[in-house]
Amino acid sequence: MTPKITPLKATTLKVTTWNINSVRLRIDLVAKFLKSVRPDILCLQETKCPDDAFPRKRFNRLGYNHISISGQKGYHGVAIVSRLPFDATDVQNFCGKTDCRHIAVTLGENARLRDPLTLHNFYVPAGGDEPDTAINPKFAHKLSFLDEMTAHKMLRPAGNQRAILVGDLNVAPLEHDVWSHKQMLKVVSHTPIECEKFNAARNAGGWIDTMRVLTPEPEKLYTWWSYRAADWRAADRGRRLDHVWTSPALADRVSQIKIAKDYRGAERPSDHVPVTTTLELN
Repeated sequence: MTPKITPLKATTLKVTTWNINSVRLRIDLVAKFLKSVRPDILCLQETKCPDDAFPRKRFNRLGYNHISISGQKGYHGVAIVSRLPFDATDVQNFCGKTDCRHIAVTLGENARLRDPLTLHNFYVPAGGDEPDTAINPKFAHKLSFLDEMTAHKMLRPAGNQRAILVGDLNVAPLEHDVWSHKQMLKVVSHTPIECEKFNAARNAGGWIDTMRVLTPEPEKLYTWWSYRAADWRAADRGRRLDHVWTSPALADRVSQIKIAKDYRGAERPSDHVPVTTTLELN
């Protein structure tokens, strides 16, 4: 007989998103972060790791025993590692490719949540260097990917559905999401067509840009700093490429979002830093 699960009356849920740029190469850095911050769930992008080589044992030793992954050798890859058990896992493919850019989990009774919650983890294509679909198929792929996100019924939560969408979405959509709006208008990640399609995907699902609710413009927000900068901290030419969207049902439940900028200065860092969202759930 299955034991009855008593829902929690209230709980704090911490979710971190981080493009780690190779989970095996940076597992020690990940472990340091998990020991310090102790999020309930960690969403990783660019794991660059086939499923059978994912460092499960290391995460298990850290207390993260529930793991859903979609990976491949050398490129892309997403993973969700959690201290809470999942009720379900789902993987969707986009643009006719099986390139490991999405994974989702549902948390519910197994996590002792009264109302279920769906968490999407995305890695949107970067788009290459030239913002011209005629000469750059990577940019064309990125725009098509954003179009498919806009059209996907899975990404349109119902009015009372609790859902979160996080990840490296590879677009800095707002003027103050980049170090120089004027100089970045022709740079992939901030071109008008990317921003238009990005906002179309968000609006189609009724998603809330929670980071900008808590930190409105004109304050600058960055989550990525290029490896090409000789002194990234002094130059501070960043972009907000990593995002946290919530469905309207969760919009007033986000109490805090922290961007862990110091991890960009770690030894052998990713060019992205962890972004941690704290939700106060019933």
